[in-house]
Amino acid sequence: MFTGIIEKTGIIKEILSHGTNKSFWVESSIAQELKIDQSLSHNGVCLTVEEIKNGMHRVTAIEETLLKTNLGTWEKESIINLERCMLLTSRLDGHIVQGHVDCTAACTEIKKKAGSWEFTFTFPEKFAVFIIEKGSVTVNGISLTCFNVTQTSFTIAIIPY
Repeated sequence: MFTGIIEKTGIIKEILSHGTNKSFWVESSIAQELKIDQSLSHNGVCLTVEEIKNGMHRVTAIEETLLKTNLGTWEKESIINLERCMLLTSRLDGHIVQGHVDCTAACTEIKKKAGSWEFTFTFPEKFAVFIIEKGSVTVNGISLTCFNVTQTSFTIAIIPY
């Protein structure tokens, strides 16, 4: 479980294909603090740390994950959001996020506001039941509150922080 508050970013250093799976070597400042078998959110997707070396960790995404997330579009040097799983002994900032992704959404509009931005996304209508006004949604691992919800779209606001 995660909070949707990004801890660090990582850089994709190597991508390996194994049948329908892809493994990713991710460089980050937290790599040496990780443990094998640990769950780690990568752009909101919960993946298991399989190997750690030289300031990097390796994870593998199966075909199902690649089809339902943006991981299949990652390239070498892509920057991704990382978050370690939450501790139940800590304050829960953000929202509770599972790291199990149902689908991707497409950003269709960006509005610059005075001091913030609004991003509108479209998504497949079959997921409309899961997106509710003032509910939370996770975009690339960042937990956000959605508004202006329709059967196929929602808007989120981003502050400069």
